[in-house]
Amino acid sequence: MQKKFRISVDGRSYNVVVEELLSDIGNGFPAPVEAAAIAAAPAVVAVAAPVAAVAAPAAVAVAAAPGDEVAPLAGVVDSVEVRMGQAVAVGDKIATIEAMKMKTEVFAKHAGTVIRIAVKAFDSVDTGQTLLTVG
Repeated sequence: MQKKFRISVDGRSYNVVVEELLSDIGNGFPAPVEAAAIAAAPAVVAVAAPVAAVAAPAAVAVAAAPGDEVAPLAGVVDSVEVRMGQAVAVGDKIATIEAMKMKTEVFAKHAGTVIRIAVKAFDSVDTGQTLLTVG
């Protein structure tokens, strides 16, 4: 039986066809083929032309500057709790990040006024990526 798959290698996607090597034991369920039979069977893999990448690569996190509030883990921004020009104190909730269906609240480590917001809801973030800047 042949199956079609899409694989990604070094950011390039390929459509491939793979032949499944199974023996039939008569009850409708496939059984694994012995290793010697697999070694003796010719490998059949058809590789199609590369297809366009499915998703754009995530932004690369850079070193945080003074006043930057950064993501404590990689995930997706669920919400940004502050707005430009808002005063924040140390410990104020500034954002929520969702990772693996768990939400993590992010609290300010700096006091001051929000001078830049670098993310919005549904943005993917990496650990250490700047969420916003407090000046």
